Amino acid sequence: MRHFLAVSDYSHDELMQMLDLAVRLKAEHREGGNRPLLHGKVLGMVFQKPSLRTRVSFDMAMRHLGGDALYLSPDEIGLGKRESIADVSRVLSGYVDAIMARVFAHEHVVELARHARVPVINGLSDFNHPCQAMADVLTLLEHFGRLPGLKVTFVGDGNNVAVSLLSACARLGMDFTIASPDDYELPPEVVDRGRAMAAETGAAVHLMRAPHEAVEGAQVIYTDTWTSMGQEKEAERRARVFPPYQVNERLVSEAAPEVIVMHCLPAHRGQEITDAVADGPHSVIFQQAENRLHAQKAILVTLLT
Repeated sequence: MRHFLAVSDYSHDELMQMLDLAVRLKAEHREGGNRPLLHGKVLGMVFQKPSLRTRVSFDMAMRHLGGDALYLSPDEIGLGKRESIADVSRVLSGYVDAIMARVFAHEHVVELARHARVPVINGLSDFNHPCQAMADVLTLLEHFGRLPGLKVTFVGDGNNVAVSLLSACARLGMDFTIASPDDYELPPEVVDRGRAMAAETGAAVHLMRAPHEAVEGAQVIYTDTWTSMGQEKEAERRARVFPPYQVNERLVSEAAPEVIVMHCLPAHRGQEITDAVADGPHSVIFQQAENRLHAQKAILVTLLT
C-alpha cells in the first residue's frame, strides 16, 4: 500500500506511468465513458478547507470510475479537535477504501497516513499540493507534447503550489525558475531537494527576485494568489509587497512566443493576474482545472487497483 502525499515520493518512471494513465483515462472518458475500474470502492473526503475543484473533481473522478465518494465537512470530523487524528484515521480505515484530506497543517495529513490502513491522498496542505502539480504537468504534456527541457517560471509566493511544481519539474526534467520577493522564498530544504532531483534528470533550478528577468525564454509562466487560506492576517502586508509580481500582458510579452500562462485557481483578478491574461490567448487555466479530474483519476486507479 502506498500513499500520495508528495510528488517527490514518486520516481520519474512512476510519475510518467500515472501521467500516461491520465491521458488514457481522459481520452476514454471523452470517447464514451470510463470503465468501472473502481466499482465498489469508496473514497472518504476529509475537508478542513473549503474547495471547489478538489471536492468536485475527486467526487466526479470516483463516479466516472464506478466508485463513490463521501464528503466529510470540518464540522463533522473536527480533525484533531473532537477526536485525535490517529483515531479518525483508524476509524475511517474501517469504512472506506481510501482517504483524501484537504488540511491546513501538513503534519495532519502525514499523521492520517501514519495510522491509516488504506491509501491517503494529500488534497492540499500548507506545505504542498501534489494533486495540483499532477494536473499541471498533464496540461504541459498535452500542450507541448513533451516535458524534458521545458522552461517553467513561477512568479510570486514560494507557497505550497510552488513546492509541488518544483518537485514535478525537477523529477521530470523541466527547468524551474521562481521569482519571489524577499521573505517569501521557497524553503531552503525544498530547494535543496529539488536541485538534487534536477541533477538526476538534467534539469536546473533557479531562484530570482526580478520577475521580468525570470520570464526571459520561459515557455510557462505560473502564478498563484498572493494570500492563501490561513494567511488572512498577512493580507495587508502582502498586498503591498507583491504588485511588482503581477502577471500582466507586459510580463507575458517578455517570455517565449509560445508561452502559456497557468494558475491553480481561485484567481484574484487584478491582483496576481489581470483579466487580459487570464482570459487571453496564452491562458490554459481552465484546461488545468479540468485536468484535476483526470490526473486524480490516475492517482486513484494507481493506489486502488
